Amino acid sequence: MNHGIRTIIYPVKDTGPAKGLFSKLLGSEPYVDQPYYVGYRVGEQEIGLLPGGHASGMSGPLGYFHVDDIKKTLEALVKEGAQIQQPVKDVGGGRLVASVRDADGNPIGLLQSA
Repeated sequence: MNHGIRTIIYPVKDTGPAKGLFSKLLGSEPYVDQPYYVGYRVGEQEIGLLPGGHASGMSGPLGYFHVDDIKKTLEALVKEGAQIQQPVKDVGGGRLVASVRDADGNPIGLLQSA
């Protein structure tokens, strides 16, 4: 089942200025503030800052569709012509992410919570 886009990740080069900007924009401090990830929650929306995201191939913000079965969803998207950009990866705590590009080159993120 697809639960819609609930997570948006922004690649950042320097978390200091990015945290200042997003804290001001969102009106709160991050609930996660680690060297590998800075996370904010706004209602059910997750806004994340990914240090070094550009180096891993991100060229801008990426929305992640929350899904119940990431492997099955990824397989179905590939059958429909999507190309895998990032294979399934555990990013900690059993949370799995992957991304594809559709036929027009648009990135689509997938996220499965533990």
